Amino acid sequence: MLRYSRYVALGDSQTEGLWDGDDDAGLVGFADRLAVLLDTHRPGLQYANLAVRGKQIRDVLDDQLPEALAMGADLITVCVGMNDVTRPGTGFDSALAHLDDLHVRLAESGATVVTTTFPDLARILPIGRVLARRVVRINAEIREAAHRYGFRLVDLYDAPSMTQPDTWSPDRVHGSTRGHELFAAAAAEALGLPGSNHEWAAQDPGSAPSSLRSRSYSQVLWTRNMLLPWLWAHLRGQSGGVGREPRRPLLSQLNR
Repeated sequence: MLRYSRYVALGDSQTEGLWDGDDDAGLVGFADRLAVLLDTHRPGLQYANLAVRGKQIRDVLDDQLPEALAMGADLITVCVGMNDVTRPGTGFDSALAHLDDLHVRLAESGATVVTTTFPDLARILPIGRVLARRVVRINAEIREAAHRYGFRLVDLYDAPSMTQPDTWSPDRVHGSTRGHELFAAAAAEALGLPGSNHEWAAQDPGSAPSSLRSRSYSQVLWTRNMLLPWLWAHLRGQSGGVGREPRRPLLSQLNR
């Protein structure tokens, strides 16, 4: 197992930790959970989380990645692109070009990089059928980059656990606390951490199955929490995450 001393997490709301805790009591998220696992094996880990909800691939490329490189990160996790997948309009091809640029610069950094595909939204959210082609395209780009550059890959697309309702928050887009725990376990496996395994991908037989009512309610929440805020910001000429700062912008040791 490689030993890491400076871990920087890049991304959007998933990496920020939405739905794992809250803004009043504090967020956790899979990146924080992974940092704890890493620190268990190598005490003294320095950790920063630059993710901000609503951010797109271009934001990570232009804003977050340069900060991570300036910090001399030797481990970087990057989970970004869902806001590009779900945004209406014709900008998706440009987003994929930015993703290619992001992968090139990550490869040049010399850091160990953990990246992830996205789950099959068609199996967990009604609107997912509309977005299915985009999910397949971005996942193909991520898998190819992982193969080309030697990134550690977390492949969520076919994992049975990713179709279960309690893996996801009510909006079926952000992970629940259980979901963030599974994401952290998947990243630990990708890094080969002691004690890690592939159990995170297995379906929990005790989990309640998804129902038409729950999927329909999730669609309402997706429209309210993702689509409408984007339309409002677009009409005002703003991008996602305006006015928000990363909750852990500087490298520091964990307080445990």
